[in-house]
Amino acid sequence: MTFSRPSIVGPEAGPELPFPVKMEGPVISGFGRGSKELGIPTANLPVDAEATPWIADCVSGVYFGWAVLEAARPGEAAAAEAKGVIGGVTSKLGDDEDESKKRTTAVSGLYPMVMSIGYNPFYQNTTRTAEVHILYPFAHDFYGAHLRLAILGYIRPEKNYDSLEALVEDIQFDCVVAKQSLARPGWTPAGQSTALAGAEGVTADKGATNGTLVIPWLLG
Repeated sequence: MTFSRPSIVGPEAGPELPFPVKMEGPVISGFGRGSKELGIPTANLPVDAEATPWIADCVSGVYFGWAVLEAARPGEAAAAEAKGVIGGVTSKLGDDEDESKKRTTAVSGLYPMVMSIGYNPFYQNTTRTAEVHILYPFAHDFYGAHLRLAILGYIRPEKNYDSLEALVEDIQFDCVVAKQSLARPGWTPAGQSTALAGAEGVTADKGATNGTLVIPWLLG
């Protein structure tokens, strides 16, 4: 499929206001569709107006940026779900076999990510969700781990689709856009290599430079 939209978004110098935007919380249960139906595993974060007041006025759509994954914080995921911020079955970041009781230790680190905020018209959700796809091939899920996001830009509005295949194609291109947009010094955290974005042709020994984007709270 040929896409008419650009594969890189945002100015070369870096994010523009209101970005970067901060969001964080435990990886909680979602609808369980990411890996099973789409082949695109997602981590769900609480859509909580108290913890994230900006989200009430946030335009629904696809965003991108950086994610910092940390070990689970005791009781955090259970507390979020007790507030009813999202429902459904356990969301996986890995295989969809029944291993809901096997929650692995988070692989701490900095990762590129693309995320959807909204209702996902294709599935006709009635609950607003924040679904994060970390652009790294994790072998296991990490339900309950703490995830901190620096949302740097907007890729496109959410839309409905005629088929599941069309939805998957658009999401896969969103991933390309995120990687290529992040693989620039102005979009990479200061001191980190632009190779972390995972963009094609940018490796530690070819095409990579150090980032210049200052986000004190992201890696702190």
